[in-house]
Amino acid sequence: MTMRILRPAMLVLMTAAAPALADEAGFPVSIPHAFGTTTITEKPLRVATVASGNHEVPLALGVVPVGMAAANYGDDDGDGVLPWVEEKLAELGADTPALFDEGDGIDFEAVAAVDPDVILAAYSGLTQSDYDTLSQIAPVVAYPDSPWTTDWRRMIQMNSAGMGMGAEGDALIARMEAQIADTLAAHPALQGKTAMFVTHLDTTNLSVVNFYTANDTRVKFFQDLGLSMPKSVVDATQPGKFAGSVSAENIDAFEDVDIVVTYGNLLLLAAMKADPLVSHMPAVAHGSIVMLKNDPVGNAANPTPLGIAWVLDDYVAMLAEAAQKAE
Repeated sequence: MTMRILRPAMLVLMTAAAPALADEAGFPVSIPHAFGTTTITEKPLRVATVASGNHEVPLALGVVPVGMAAANYGDDDGDGVLPWVEEKLAELGADTPALFDEGDGIDFEAVAAVDPDVILAAYSGLTQSDYDTLSQIAPVVAYPDSPWTTDWRRMIQMNSAGMGMGAEGDALIARMEAQIADTLAAHPALQGKTAMFVTHLDTTNLSVVNFYTANDTRVKFFQDLGLSMPKSVVDATQPGKFAGSVSAENIDAFEDVDIVVTYGNLLLLAAMKADPLVSHMPAVAHGSIVMLKNDPVGNAANPTPLGIAWVLDDYVAMLAEAAQKAE
């Protein structure tokens, strides 16, 4: 099927230094990003989002998107909508928007079919080709620097600016920061501890340790929760990369890690403790490990505007329990 282009793109791509975000009280609004600058000439009425989490910005601001990406992790009932999104839709008295299946990448035809005025993707892994194709449908708010590295504050700022709701976005950030601070006040054990996010480990072969770098949103979120970033993770981080890997033979480099967070179950935990190299990490030896499952709480590690409030207490409690074992 040939994709139907719905309108000329209202884009201005610039190679000069990107300007600051415009005053979203009026239009046009110009938003700099990794692919140039997008100029939105009038307030969008039909908002679509692609990639994970972006739809939570308009929803948190009371705007129901006409289409959004289906959840592909942590979906407890398999309907493509996470529970905190379901709750917000119910609060707004809205039906579930069109869901884009992104299992094989962006579904451009599905996005075009919802006839959007703007496409929000501040947190995403768009390629230049993805961006170019989406821009033929509507103006696109892409990520500011590199794929999958936009922290939750910047995601809110950019996506809300794309809707002409920058002030509302700033207010949302302030409310979320206050809630995080209130939650942390009950868990002083986290202060001063360091954390590392290990990922995609093979229980049958732990010779390579994969991890999220200092650029990843999960790792940046640790700092919001009172945790410090280990120097070892900073040193192992490559510019623009959200993930990395090291040989388990070099596991001693991570002696400064107090807490390990990872996706997995008891089988992975047992494998890590039994491995002659990985078990040398102090965090593993002490059992200071947070094992996240493929459920809504497992999504807590990757912060989003609605998800943070829904899972914050559980996630912080899990981290605090691991921190106490590190003492």
